Amino acid sequence: MNLFRVVCWVVWCLGFVGAANVTSSRPAIVNIGAIFNLDSILGKVAKITLEEAVKDVNADTSILHGTKIVLTMQNSNYSGFLGMVQALRFMETDVVAIIGPQSSVVAHIISHVANELRVPLLSFAATDPTLTSLQFPFFVRTTQSDLYQMKAVAEIIDYYGWKEVIAIYVDDDYGRNGVAALDDELAARRCRISFKEGINSGTEVNRGEITSLLVKVALMQSRVIVLHAQTDYGFMVFNVARYLGMTNNGYVWIVTDWLSSLLDSASLPSEKMDVLQGVLVLRQHTPDSDRKRAFVSRWNKLTGGSLGLHSYGLYAYDSVWLVARAMDAFFSQGGVVSCTNYTRLGGGDKGGDLNLDAMSIFDNGTLLLKNIMQSDFVGVSGRMKFEPDRSLVHPAYDILNVVGTGLRRVGYWSNYSGLSIVSPEILYAKPPNRSSANQKLYSVIWPGETLSKPRGWVFPNNGRQLRIGVPIRVSYREFVSPVKGTDMFKGFCVDVFTAALNLLPYAVPYQFVPFGDGHKNPSYTELVRLITTGYFDGAIGDIAIVTNRTRVVDFTQPYAASGLVVVAPFTKINSGGWAFLQPFTPLMWIVTACFFLFIGIVIWILEHRINDEFRGPPRQQIITLLWFSLSTLFFSHRENTMSGLGRFVMLLWLFVVLILTSSYTASLTSILTVQQLSSPISGIESLKAGDEPIGYQVGSFAEHYLTQDIGISKSRLIALGTPEEYAKALKLGPKRGGVAAIVDERPYVEIFLSSQCTFRIVGQEFTRSGWGFAFPRDSPLAEDMSTAILQLSETGDLQRIHDKWMTRSSCSLDNAEIDSDRLQLKSFWGLFLICGIACFVALLLHFLQIIFQLWKSPPSEPAASSTACSISGRFQRFLSLIDEKEDASRSNGRKRERSLEEQLGRQSKRVQLQTETTT
Repeated sequence: MNLFRVVCWVVWCLGFVGAANVTSSRPAIVNIGAIFNLDSILGKVAKITLEEAVKDVNADTSILHGTKIVLTMQNSNYSGFLGMVQALRFMETDVVAIIGPQSSVVAHIISHVANELRVPLLSFAATDPTLTSLQFPFFVRTTQSDLYQMKAVAEIIDYYGWKEVIAIYVDDDYGRNGVAALDDELAARRCRISFKEGINSGTEVNRGEITSLLVKVALMQSRVIVLHAQTDYGFMVFNVARYLGMTNNGYVWIVTDWLSSLLDSASLPSEKMDVLQGVLVLRQHTPDSDRKRAFVSRWNKLTGGSLGLHSYGLYAYDSVWLVARAMDAFFSQGGVVSCTNYTRLGGGDKGGDLNLDAMSIFDNGTLLLKNIMQSDFVGVSGRMKFEPDRSLVHPAYDILNVVGTGLRRVGYWSNYSGLSIVSPEILYAKPPNRSSANQKLYSVIWPGETLSKPRGWVFPNNGRQLRIGVPIRVSYREFVSPVKGTDMFKGFCVDVFTAALNLLPYAVPYQFVPFGDGHKNPSYTELVRLITTGYFDGAIGDIAIVTNRTRVVDFTQPYAASGLVVVAPFTKINSGGWAFLQPFTPLMWIVTACFFLFIGIVIWILEHRINDEFRGPPRQQIITLLWFSLSTLFFSHRENTMSGLGRFVMLLWLFVVLILTSSYTASLTSILTVQQLSSPISGIESLKAGDEPIGYQVGSFAEHYLTQDIGISKSRLIALGTPEEYAKALKLGPKRGGVAAIVDERPYVEIFLSSQCTFRIVGQEFTRSGWGFAFPRDSPLAEDMSTAILQLSETGDLQRIHDKWMTRSSCSLDNAEIDSDRLQLKSFWGLFLICGIACFVALLLHFLQIIFQLWKSPPSEPAASSTACSISGRFQRFLSLIDEKEDASRSNGRKRERSLEEQLGRQSKRVQLQTETTT
């Protein structure tokens, strides 16, 4: 027992000594510095929050276990040079971390010092996205980067459907790099900054320069303005904008979080709030929590309500706690605050008060930085945890609308789920959903006190009309053609364009500029290319929407369907004298004939025992069988069926015969009356497989499609300019210098075939496209014109315009084509031949019978003395036999004998059957 007490006492002593050693390794104080603009609104809030944070940390013994934080503040006064000097002075006092600076410009300079001396630099307000961990590994951003703020701005712009914006920014690292991030985010959403210009970042704001800038902005097309500046510059911009009438209806102002920080910190007079009405403002989102509410209540008691608390103040407060928790982990890991003199300067300090030789490197700065980046706690601003790219987790912003004397929240943006009217903290518990249907914001009161979403653009106020390129066509002038003696154009495309313009809710000043030499159709690809150079502001006409053009310009909704088709000559196929055999194939004829014979045999078997009409001598029964089976084809059979099975078979067979005869009649009618056409070209595939020349229209995209997409050799293509050239080339054919077929767009082909009936479209339409009006990329006019074209289509006006220009009378066929549905003798000579041969054979047999009878019968007169008299007498006898009536008694006798024999035979059979039955 005594031994056990001794062991416990030894263990307790060792633990006490170890704890004493750990405690003794922690210094009594830790120096940290702070650099920011003490005179600014943001700096005034930060000063108080930093001081309160140091008090709270030093009062909490569970953090540093007795070590106190000593905070030293320096004023950079918006100067990068002063900020660098103050940072160097901190390095003389062995600071372990620097909080700040407030300005991104100063942060760029001080970050180089922090890298050299290995002192972590924690900035609660430097939002420049180019302050990356790769270039500045000791720079730690304890607030959100402008990369996410600009992403939020870009998603708001895309949400409202605006395509072009104007960016005004302060011309320093903060402004330039923020706008550059905005430009990238807009480009990812097919939007762009159409104009951007910076404001001089000097200490004095020049109203004249801002006025000149806004005058240029007022002349621009876009009415969506993003202002990324600072307090003094921002209010000067709004004051001048109000003076120029740029805060009225039609304008959109989106302001970054500098304005929300100001409005959260101070109550502005009504004259300043008036110029901000309808502005959209972003604010860094800090979730509601008990800690935040407690700190805000404490803040109000400290300041007496004279100074408001903004989000940057909350991040400044948490930055002190971040350093404290990292230092606690640092000391727990055995870290020691030790410094080594910086010896890379290579000489003494000759500068007076600035003792550069006293600068030292924080030996364990890398370990402290590691602990800072691994921190994870919940502060007054929310969760303080860093992503692998060293940005804070869950970046989010409040979207606010300036209304009356305050701010009204219209929604949130978070990098997790985009725009939403639900708090991001609720959405974090659900799977991310960035679908367009899930992106929502409350209604906004826009400048001019209107709830209607501004269009976001107008035509420039510099008086310049839009230059609309119009092709001068040589052929197919129904689509577009100049009006003689004027600078106007007419045609189907022009009427659609003007009708769509009339539906727009605003006036569009424009002028038509002709394109082409008037001798041949111009290249539409070149017409579209001139839009990209700025020579044209748009182009109208029969411009096909194809891939290589959509890459460089925007097209409206198609107003006419189009696609490439093949036109080729055709020949008419005559039905021929044996056309009546064509409805059935040879196999069908054979099977049908066999079934007629088969049905006759089946009926004979079923009826032979009980039906007297199917009995008799074999020769007679064979004739009856054949006659019965063939007569069913015309439903003219006279023999009755007496058995139930026979009647069942006959019922089904007659139904089959009905179907066969009806099908035969319909098919034969079609063969004899419908025009049968034939062409050696069956479509684009047969053209591709051959080597014959192919025609296409000058200026059409068909040439590019055939050569580049289909792979047809360019040497096979022949350019044709007019419908007359089409017809001539097709009639000549490939062997006489013409073409085998023509490939062109369907609207042109329909007009061509309306007057040329010896040609036809062969095969299927092998491209699907349409005609549209072309405008520069991201032009808002293209979208509005598309909506107008859809309205024309829904009201039927588009079809009426089409009928006005495209309706043509059908072509006049030659006499042979007109009579293509009239039956002619040549279609039936085979039937007449068969009938004639049958008649000839029947007459021949009849005359042979008469001659045989004449030969057997003796002459009615004595023999003549001469041969001539004998021949004359026989001929007269032949004529008399032809006219003579056959002896009825002999004929009736033969019939009666045959009938008597049949009756006797039938009676004997009946007696035999009765005897067998009785037996």
